[in-house]
Parts: sequence; C-alpha cells; structure tokens
Amino acid sequence: MKIIAIADTHGYHRQVEIPAGDVLLVAGDICSHGRLAEITEFSTWLLEQPCKHKIVVAGNHDEPFQSEYDSALQALSQDNPAVIYLQDSSTKIEGITFYGTPWTPTFMRWFFMADRGETIREKWAKIPDNTDVLITHGPPATILDNVGGFPEGCLDLLERVLQINPKYNIFGHIHEGYGSIRRDDTIFINASVCDGLYRPINKPVVFNL
Repeated sequence: MKIIAIADTHGYHRQVEIPAGDVLLVAGDICSHGRLAEITEFSTWLLEQPCKHKIVVAGNHDEPFQSEYDSALQALSQDNPAVIYLQDSSTKIEGITFYGTPWTPTFMRWFFMADRGETIREKWAKIPDNTDVLITHGPPATILDNVGGFPEGCLDLLERVLQINPKYNIFGHIHEGYGSIRRDDTIFINASVCDGLYRPINKPVVFNL
C-alpha cells in the first residue's frame, strides 16, 4: 500500500504536487482562516488527487469541524465515499487500521484544544490498541516538535503511542519539525507542507505499508 502524507497546507494545497498512491493522509490545518468556503475549495482539489482513498483529520485552524460539524463534513466529502473524515474514530483499508484525532494541548484560543494532563489523556485513551497508522494533528513530546529550541509536543500522547506501538504516527502542527524519525517500533512523520514562515515548500511524505 503506497501512502502519501501531508499536513498544514493552510490554503496552499494547489501548490502541492501529490503523486499517485493508494491512500492520501491529511493531518490537519486545511484552513488558513477557519472558513467553510476553504474546506469546500480544499475538497475540490482533494477529489482531483490520484489516490483511491483520502483520509482527513482536522487541526486547530479548522474551526468548522468543531463549530458546524455537519456542514463541514458535507463540504469536505461532497458525498464521495473516497473521502474519509476521522475525528476520534478509525477506518480499515485492506486490513490496515487508521485512527485519526484532531486534538492538541491548549494554547491561545484555537480549536480542538484540550488541557494537558487528565483532559487530553482522555482523548488519547480512545486510540485503539490495534491501530496501525495513527494520524494526530500534533506531535508527541520530544519528537519532531521543536520550536525555537523548545519541545512543544504532548507528553501524554507520547506515553499512549509507546503503549500501543503503531507502525506509523503521522502529524504536523509544528511546521519547523518536518521530517521523519524512528523510535522503537514506530516511525514518526511530521508531514507539514508549510515551514515556520507559512511557505508551502515541503514535499509530501511517501511511504509503503
């Protein structure tokens, strides 16, 4: 199974060249301004991409998925079964279990925020033990999460990932962390398209599963 992973397009999706594959994973921050029209436009582009399945998770910029869920879901999928939106939920494709969740630790006044500690641990506890590919918007602590010399990822997420050992954890959110790293049995991929200056310069990450 050929998988293409992206995150944090922030409205610049038409500047991203997606290669042909089986599954396109989008790990949040479709929007720049958090408007429903941005999701509709993103969906038009998404349906043009040469991948059989498109799995999307929201991010902290994607307000409509929290404030007007039904409208956002309709705008994204346009009733096309190739588009799968995951929000604390999973899907199985060719025997591979994908789980997606949009939450990140609280900062400023964004969306899908959960306080560190017990509140966010409850979100991560929902991740099934049999998850093969985990799609989170934000990174686990100390993994491709460095901003100006400081780790900004979630320690509670790291603990859950180390418990369940998925094959892959795909995320974005921290633009400066673009890249991949292996720890134990899990490959972590920060697939942010935009860099720290919101320039869409990073390529999609491609891997086979």
